[in-house]
Amino acid sequence: MNELLLSRAIEGFLLHKAAEGRSPRTLSDYRNSLGKLLAHAGDVPLGALGVPPLRAFFAFLNDSYTTTPAGCAPRPRQALSPKTVKNIHAAVSSLFTWAIDEGLVAAPNPMRRIQRPKAEPPPIDPFTKDEVVALLRATRETKPWRTRPTVRSQRPTALRDYAILLALLDCGLRASELCALTLADYDETTGHLIVRKGKGNKGRLLRVEQPTRRALWKYRVSRPATLPPEAPLFASTNGQTLPMSRHALLRILHRCGQRALVANVHPHRFRHTFAIEFLRNGGDIYTLQQMLGHTSLDMVKRYLKIVQTDLDNQHKSASPVANWRL
Repeated sequence: MNELLLSRAIEGFLLHKAAEGRSPRTLSDYRNSLGKLLAHAGDVPLGALGVPPLRAFFAFLNDSYTTTPAGCAPRPRQALSPKTVKNIHAAVSSLFTWAIDEGLVAAPNPMRRIQRPKAEPPPIDPFTKDEVVALLRATRETKPWRTRPTVRSQRPTALRDYAILLALLDCGLRASELCALTLADYDETTGHLIVRKGKGNKGRLLRVEQPTRRALWKYRVSRPATLPPEAPLFASTNGQTLPMSRHALLRILHRCGQRALVANVHPHRFRHTFAIEFLRNGGDIYTLQQMLGHTSLDMVKRYLKIVQTDLDNQHKSASPVANWRL
């Protein structure tokens, strides 16, 4: 029972998760997390990884491990964030749960004796209306020419990038969801978008409003009319039938932010903005939960708390009792 090597256990675990329908990104996260355990502990039998070596592994992650941030710009090595360590804890725990269920190691799960790291959720920082307007404007034109500072050029991907920003803001899509969309997923007649590959592979139907529908139409008619239904809704610049990668999407948004002088532009800020504005404009939390593809109300309640703070501040500034000094 103790002879299954860690490397082979990771292989079997990933095959199991792939059969469950987990997304490529989720599988990659599992692989990276468990790869850190393999690199630290060595290719030892899985059953030999008891509480002491696992505690030593997480102490190493918290105290000594550093990594080079992704991206083209050179940056110094950084420690892992508490959320990343928490995700690694969940991955290792899931590995042992699977191995116990398969009869590969004996119960109990040693990870139950390893304290789960605490990670405060990152602050929610939605865009303002002015920032969104600036970002949309920045999709159309390049930065000023260095030789002629008053001159800007039309960007060749302006129609696509403008439609991307509106789709993110209008539907609250995750990055992976937007990149996975195909032409068949969008019904131009009804204005409905089928999100087939959300978190946990849970599909949902979303409505697209008129400004976004116009932007999608303009982008679509600029592309070849003979594209097959399985072609990506938002194509890579390398070809009309190649889907956009998450890294390409992040790069587009980052450079758009640079041109618009808006900091920290990434897909989840559009998602946060959609959620908060949905609640501010009278939407209910249960509908928002379905639209965002959340399995619980925990994240939605964080949005609701921000909106409630807005309402409290408005009441304080508008209340006759507060302002009449009774």
